Amino acid sequence: MSSTPVHADHVSGSWRLHRATGCAIALAAVAGAENVTLPLRHGDRVSFGGRHLVVRATPGHTDGCLSVVLDDHSVAFTGDALLVRGCGRCDFQQGDASTLYHSITGQLLSLPDHCLLYPAHDYSGRLGGEADERDFVGYMENLHLPHPNRISVAVPANLRSGRPADGGLEEADDWAPIERSYAGLPELTADWVAGHREALTLVDVRSEAEVQGPDGRIPGSLLIPLPELQRRADEIPTDRPTVVLCHSGSRSALATQHLQKKGLTQVANMRGGLRAWKAQGLPLDQPG
Repeated sequence: MSSTPVHADHVSGSWRLHRATGCAIALAAVAGAENVTLPLRHGDRVSFGGRHLVVRATPGHTDGCLSVVLDDHSVAFTGDALLVRGCGRCDFQQGDASTLYHSITGQLLSLPDHCLLYPAHDYSGRLGGEADERDFVGYMENLHLPHPNRISVAVPANLRSGRPADGGLEEADDWAPIERSYAGLPELTADWVAGHREALTLVDVRSEAEVQGPDGRIPGSLLIPLPELQRRADEIPTDRPTVVLCHSGSRSALATQHLQKKGLTQVANMRGGLRAWKAQGLPLDQPG
């Protein structure tokens, strides 16, 4: 679940996480973003177990900034409104230094002294001491910071909650029952791969010595050791999906990433590698 603002410096992984796990995508309703499953407003409650978080609107960095406070006021997560030794910039995306000052003083610094504040990250900004609203606004309006390098890409993407504009991930997953690793890598189970071998290209990225060793190899697999993959990637047929494998699924995960970067969309790692294949008693060619 994501309740931070619509960022301008990176693309959210919210939609991918929602698609992989079914979790909610939470964002300020005022942001007007697409694919949000839990639009949040000031005063809303987000329950978990027997506890809940109370939503506080803290605009000023952007108009969609939210902070959340634990039900007993012992903990608050301040997002990009109040940061470590500063606060979020106010010079784009509906930012306003005066609005931010009143958000911080009215919604966050008004919390009891025992409340622990958890800001999103560090940043340059001026708040505290004897600085009043005039000091704060004057400082923030004269930071003259460059805009984030990826603002033209990140903001439109984040207004879709990170969903690709062309539905790329959704379309790429249609060819198989793809599951996603914690890192978002497409994976397939060994038993599914075994049942669809004729429609797949299996790329084994182990070394030649391993293939000739006692573990053997999956019949019909294409051997391209991982150190040679960048140079030999063009040997992989493009008329069918590709499944990459190694001994345990670790090296093949890296190989899958390499192939994705080369433009392959129908590619997946075989979860558990040859160990999972052998554990299920699936057929192997053994060295003669």
